[in-house]
Amino acid sequence: MSRQDVLGAWHDHLALGLRRSPHTVRAYHKAAERLLSRLDLQEFDQVAELSAGELRTHLASRRSDGLSNASAARELSALKSFIGFARAQAGHEQTDAPRMRGPRLKKGLPRPVTPDDAMGLAETVEELAADGWVGARDRAVLLLLYGAGMRISEALSLKGSDLPLCETLTVTGKGNKQRVVPLLPLVRDAVATYAKQCPWPLGSEDPLFRGVKGGVLSQGVVQKATARARRALGLPDTATPHALRHSFATHLLGAGADLRSLQELLGHASLGSTQIYTKVDAASLLDTYRNAHPRERED
Repeated sequence: MSRQDVLGAWHDHLALGLRRSPHTVRAYHKAAERLLSRLDLQEFDQVAELSAGELRTHLASRRSDGLSNASAARELSALKSFIGFARAQAGHEQTDAPRMRGPRLKKGLPRPVTPDDAMGLAETVEELAADGWVGARDRAVLLLLYGAGMRISEALSLKGSDLPLCETLTVTGKGNKQRVVPLLPLVRDAVATYAKQCPWPLGSEDPLFRGVKGGVLSQGVVQKATARARRALGLPDTATPHALRHSFATHLLGAGADLRSLQELLGHASLGSTQIYTKVDAASLLDTYRNAHPRERED
């Protein structure tokens, strides 16, 4: 097997096996290509035998090329996945990559999705679900996050007694702090559609959102459904359920909402927590400028 064969198998695993987005496939493929080239590796067996020290040395050389902490962390993640894949291909029983800590990263700004992508996620989780009522359930949950700015834990804590939903809903958030959130007709209709299809009883004390066996729906199930949807749509890994709450806040701020009102809608204890969205909005404006300004596009 040649180096190109190894890279081709890795590419197919990412694109076809894991259905990663084109951007992720390109980045992970390029990271593997650099590793093979710099260490002169040709076979899966050689990659499988790499030690943490060899991986650390390779990343140190990449850092000397001017790689930032964030880029180095992404490269480490890509290479760990590649080494794990190589070990599986080489027939190793232990397929975990060498243990190695990545660089410390500063807490970044939330990354909102566009309104179209937010709605696309909600529609796609419904389309990809194995059962109709499960799809209606997942769509309703995501619309509560994007349409009402709820935390996923808040949405999953709703009970049958909250039905039927009205124009406003009282939610208990962090620290048992209660707030009132407005509900768009689209959101109310989505929850009502799910409730009609749900095969489990929705008594006043029963959880509103149920798992396939009738228990409380877990956050992990919603996160996995969202991950499948974002891969199908080619969205980045940052398009998570929590990103929908960020998107709710960012889009309202961009439309002219004031910080105090946004603080109440999000249930933040302090205005400082809400002020981060002013930075998010400024960051999105800067991205737009960089992508659109002719001087920025000259290369």
